[in-house]
Amino acid sequence: MAQRELKEAFVSNLNGTSLEEVALGSFLSPVCVVNRGLFLILYYQAKGKLPLPHALFFHLLLDLCALIVPLVLSCTVLSSVLHQVAVSLTFFSACVFCYICRGCPKNTVSAFLQSHVEFNQVPFVTLFRVFVNVKTAISILAVDFSVFPRRYAKTETYGTGVMDFGVGAFIFANALVCPEARRRNISGSKMSHVAKQLLSVWPLVALGMGRLVSVKMTSYHEHVTEYGVHWNFFFTLAIVRVVASVLLVVLPTSLLWIFALLISGFYQFTLETSGLKAFIIHNSDREKDFLHANKEGLFSILGYVAIYLTGVQIGLYVMQPRANVREWLRALVSLLLGSFALYAALHACQTLVEPVSRRLANFPFCLWSVAQSLFFLSCLGLADIILLFSKRASGCHFVPSSWNLYKKHYDGDKKSGEIGRLCLIQAVSRNQLLFFLLANVMTGLTNSVVDTISCSTYFSLCLLLLYMFINCFVIYVLHFYGITVKFW
Repeated sequence: MAQRELKEAFVSNLNGTSLEEVALGSFLSPVCVVNRGLFLILYYQAKGKLPLPHALFFHLLLDLCALIVPLVLSCTVLSSVLHQVAVSLTFFSACVFCYICRGCPKNTVSAFLQSHVEFNQVPFVTLFRVFVNVKTAISILAVDFSVFPRRYAKTETYGTGVMDFGVGAFIFANALVCPEARRRNISGSKMSHVAKQLLSVWPLVALGMGRLVSVKMTSYHEHVTEYGVHWNFFFTLAIVRVVASVLLVVLPTSLLWIFALLISGFYQFTLETSGLKAFIIHNSDREKDFLHANKEGLFSILGYVAIYLTGVQIGLYVMQPRANVREWLRALVSLLLGSFALYAALHACQTLVEPVSRRLANFPFCLWSVAQSLFFLSCLGLADIILLFSKRASGCHFVPSSWNLYKKHYDGDKKSGEIGRLCLIQAVSRNQLLFFLLANVMTGLTNSVVDTISCSTYFSLCLLLLYMFINCFVIYVLHFYGITVKFW
């Protein structure tokens, strides 16, 4: 077989992994965030100051070691012992947390729950969006190496792979912070707002066209049953954003979840009662017309629009101002309970209807994407609460990308800004689309010069770590110098 055909076969006909393993993989990121924050607090307690010496180098090194390397290892050489990795990191976090909080007065917890937090941002929403982007960047290259477990890759038709969740989570993450979720007032008429949203997606369309042309001109390997012959994820992002913008103009925001349920439910009903499902899965006549060539990408838009509307609804809930830590904790518990309820509905749906299918973006896929996103979001929120308590107990207020206690007369803004300039999370958050684009370009370049399938475990791991270092370093330097790459 030709090299291209080998690579296409390597990522085809896969069945995914269990729901539990995907959830466990999501649990690692919050633990890594806590470990990185606790390390900074320990250093502050020991030295009485931050940032670290040789700040530009050591803060990047810390973030790479604490946030990036564990994620790369957990989806490659440590994937077979993922449970042990999660337990070990959690135990380490618990020990350091107890050490930092030793000697706290008995009323510390009750006083903490009544404390007010800054509301100029919701840090765990930023963390969610950044880690979805980072995990996507890791996976799109790692999937071409044999060290990446095949069960984590995108499934052919039915199943729950880690990369399948990444697609739904990416849509959900964009919805969380869209203008409607942040309650931004629409200026001008509704039609002008829709026209503005239509124009705002041109970078995604341009990137989609660029990817299409580059793939066809270079004969780059592609999994046709993923989106189709001409379609790709950039086009899906653009169309979903435009369709959702039109719907959000006319739909009441308090009932978005109902309309999301109706859209995904009607789509599932159509799949079951017509020949649409057979057409998408079994019809292989790709040359007939544009619809036949790109059926997966076109019809899956319905499912992704439902996920997007649900994400906007969750964003509206999360972005509500809350008086104190206790109210935020209740909100996080509500998100977690919502995740469990959706998982129960997913179990019933998979038993009575059909399994999860990213290729179809069917109703079970929508349920799973939202349920797993809520679980991931709530875990990151709880990690943020833990860090906030640790900062209060230690007197260290300079851990970046985390909540701060509200103070009327606080003179640490300059110091917090300095620490923020050295934060990889804020760097990725500042230029998320550029990071995603850079990861795609680096993936293409790596595949063009390296026979990824034949690489040894050690060489594969070195390449993946180097690839992530380059991506992160570029974004980190841009953030350090205050550069936001946005020309639209």
